[in-house]
Amino acid sequence: MMFERIAPEQHDTLDGVPEPSENPFLVGHEEAAGVIAAAYRAGKLPHALLVAGPQGIGKATLAFHLAYHLLKNPVHQNAPATFTTPDPASPLFRQIAMGAHPAILHLTRPLNDKTKSFKTVLTVDEIRKVNRFLSMTSHDGGYRVVIVDPADDMNTNAANALLKNLEEPPAKTIFILITHSPGSLLPTIRSRCQIIRLSPLDPRSLMQALDNADSPAPEGAEARAALAERAGGSARNAIILTQYGGLEIAEAIDGLLAAPRLDVAAAYKLAEVVGGRDQAIQFDIFNRHVLDLLSNGASAAALAAELSRAKILSDTWQEAMKTISETETYNLDRKQHVLTMIDRLYAVMRM
Repeated sequence: MMFERIAPEQHDTLDGVPEPSENPFLVGHEEAAGVIAAAYRAGKLPHALLVAGPQGIGKATLAFHLAYHLLKNPVHQNAPATFTTPDPASPLFRQIAMGAHPAILHLTRPLNDKTKSFKTVLTVDEIRKVNRFLSMTSHDGGYRVVIVDPADDMNTNAANALLKNLEEPPAKTIFILITHSPGSLLPTIRSRCQIIRLSPLDPRSLMQALDNADSPAPEGAEARAALAERAGGSARNAIILTQYGGLEIAEAIDGLLAAPRLDVAAAYKLAEVVGGRDQAIQFDIFNRHVLDLLSNGASAAALAAELSRAKILSDTWQEAMKTISETETYNLDRKQHVLTMIDRLYAVMRM
């Protein structure tokens, strides 16, 4: 059965992969979902949840499943002890998926009307929509849900604007803040939320998530184990690795580093693959793997008491982060960026 997207496109949408709002499957996180469902049933649902965990493990999907559960079961005493499984054929599911339900406000990076690309931050203008949303009377007296996805993307003005809403929340309103890095948020925002920490998916759940997304896992136990290790428990990472050449890109980088001499021709070939104009995801895969190699190398060196090597790798990681940011911000030559990164990585990893 072909997947048909009905959700609005987001800044991180992957072709052929459901958005969290239109994903009827919540894989893993049964314990967290059970705790939230029990709190709602007991009439003790917090006014704000901070759902924290690595990217791509299902945090936003859990948020939308909670929203469906609240709207499907408006009388909390009668709500089931576990989340109601969404029915993709129901009007409620389709309305939520399309971003058209009047009781749900989903805030994420907006589209820049001039450039037709998504902005790099979640702006204060988006957060100001909360006041208009909450000023409207609930259409059936039920819950209103504000999902900030992810809260990490808020700039300072947006964060301060949201804080005012969290300080005086209206009745029967829940804020669900998605965060990949809770430490990056204002302490005053964190203190007003109940933190729900989600763990990376175990290998079995990861493969189930891939099947649900119609993104088949590789054949063979060894290949699946390798994928699970590289994906770090993230379904999004696993999809990118299998569907966007991520495994091949990582292997190409590792192969360059393992060679006794830097293979310049192979480096240029890799730059062509990941540095093209329409290769944004592949470019991101390249950068993430380089950063992972540097951070893992720095950690290993520190554990081995090789402090000078650990410092060199750590400093190179910082430089790489800065270079990646500048390349994206100023739209610099990506192929040259890749070649420079490979050259620097080859030098420091072989010291």
